[in-house]
Amino acid sequence: MSIGYFNGEFIPVDKAVILIDERGHQFGDGVYEVIRVYNRKPFMLKEHIQRLLSSASSIKLNVNKSLEDIEDIITKAIENTDMFDFDIYFQMTRGIATRKHLFPDTPVSISMTVRPMKVMEDTVRKMGVNAIFHEDERWLNCHIKSLNLLPNILAKQTAHESGCYEAILIRNGFVTEGTSSNVYIIIDKKIYTTPLSKQILPGITRAAVKKIASLLQIDFIEKHITSTELLQADEVFITSTTNEILPIVNVDGTKINDGYSGELSLALYEKFKQFI
Repeated sequence: MSIGYFNGEFIPVDKAVILIDERGHQFGDGVYEVIRVYNRKPFMLKEHIQRLLSSASSIKLNVNKSLEDIEDIITKAIENTDMFDFDIYFQMTRGIATRKHLFPDTPVSISMTVRPMKVMEDTVRKMGVNAIFHEDERWLNCHIKSLNLLPNILAKQTAHESGCYEAILIRNGFVTEGTSSNVYIIIDKKIYTTPLSKQILPGITRAAVKKIASLLQIDFIEKHITSTELLQADEVFITSTTNEILPIVNVDGTKINDGYSGELSLALYEKFKQFI
């Protein structure tokens, strides 16, 4: 059963609760997280909440709740649903106030949805998906998980209209990330990915992959990657909370690994499932 939550109350997901002067609606003035729950256990919950609070701090959002407070809200959400595998969307905004740019003296508004997990078919993961390159047109603080996702949406839509799953973003000649994912290449059984900076989101699944690589004694190297290096890589894959680990087999019409999911990418996914 899908459920919603708004400022302390669990509600039906189709109940109208957002007033017209909600700053998330008016300005995109807020931050969010997506947390995956497997068998009623949230995956890397503390890491997600820590990133949420970091994003909130970066936009000067005065959150009067601790990590434990937010963890308690999410725990109650899990108790309020009969589902076993689902996704939680958790959002915080600067609240409800007459529209003006300066921060209002209003309490933070918290909303959440709990919906069934969209499971990717094993055949899709084993076949891999296609991607395009797209200019990274986002702002300069992409480490913040902000509600302002219009450039991401436009790039993702362009990929979809091209018959592809994801758009790999390029800034100043280098790969940053996907529209909703981190990007990796594998060369000579070594993993390469863009270094953490304000230009990319510090992915929670990215952190999991780094741990898995260490367990498997695979080099995990953070370096800037050109589009040419990506097209010449042995394997390419992306990660995110909802994609988990997903091989990319074609970018802008160029086949990666002859158009097949890479052996190491799939091995990482199998280890990731054990990690869960």
